[in-house]
Amino acid sequence: MNVILVNGSRREHGCTWTALEEIARELQACGVDSEQIFIGNRAVNGKINEAVREVGEKMRTADALIIGSPVYYASPSGEVIAFLDRLFWNYGKEMAYKPGAAVVSARRGGTTASFDVLNKYFTISQMPVVSSQYWNMVHGNTPEEVRQDAEGLQIMRTLARNMAWLLKCIQAGREHGVAMPETEERLRTNFIR
Repeated sequence: MNVILVNGSRREHGCTWTALEEIARELQACGVDSEQIFIGNRAVNGKINEAVREVGEKMRTADALIIGSPVYYASPSGEVIAFLDRLFWNYGKEMAYKPGAAVVSARRGGTTASFDVLNKYFTISQMPVVSSQYWNMVHGNTPEEVRQDAEGLQIMRTLARNMAWLLKCIQAGREHGVAMPETEERLRTNFIR
């Protein structure tokens, strides 16, 4: 089992990375591999397609996806939004039925609004959303401050354990003949007459 962790911060080893590393350590303790991919500012410096292709191709064989973003103006970063718009447009079908989770990092506020935005990508793509004991967020202005957010780090570890549990349940289901849900042809209703 393998989980792709997307680090959407502009700082490769900043606060978002610190939260994702806590998740990676706990996943490893649960027997689940992970790989953290730093998309950084590739979304705004002409390399967005490269980042989308890298993550999208890995998601063809990966079992789950966790998106991490800093909070800018009570929203995920613009880089993350641009990246996710393209990733889910191009690879959304490959991610269906694979668990997804969002993680946000903020100095102070805007976390729940950002968390909500990120989770909508999973729900529109038929991805089970993995939760924790509270909203998946850490607080701090530096990695050192995030490491002092005992509750936030506990939330990250709980998220990792919940992800590992769900992945093992899905694997056990497959091994015992539980089929994936049938997908109907998508209907689109236009409300303008």
